[in-house]
Amino acid sequence: QKRLQKELLALQNDPPPGMTLNEKSVQNTITQWIVDMEGAPGTLYEGEKFQLLFKFSSRYPFDSPQVIFTGENIPIHPHVYSNGHICLSILTEDWSPALSVQSVCLSIISMLSSCKEKRRPPDNSFYVRTCNKNPKKTKWWYHG
Repeated sequence: QKRLQKELLALQNDPPPGMTLNEKSVQNTITQWIVDMEGAPGTLYEGEKFQLLFKFSSRYPFDSPQVIFTGENIPIHPHVYSNGHICLSILTEDWSPALSVQSVCLSIISMLSSCKEKRRPPDNSFYVRTCNKNPKKTKWWYHG
């Protein structure tokens, strides 16, 4: 809980570029946050608005947060499924307690900013039909 409080303050006081904590989302609970995000200037997502949902278990930071895109606008990206699930190794097997909400946000900004072509993952329709609601339960196969 202490760690989450500290990270919440860091996100409020010094958010990554283009990101802001949705204050309403943390009024009732500290274990679920919504972060509003705007596509970075000069990228395929420039000016687009997205929302990230962070869910923290009682084992955080030893257990990674569950992070998905939510809301009406899910970015079209080779590592983002149409249900908002994100294929990003630091959200599962490459997670470390040394990482933080800030580092997850920066990785997602970087992932979107480096995209050269807007398209869904090749297995999107199959995955969305068959996946678990919790992306952390997916056995991800990371590709380039």
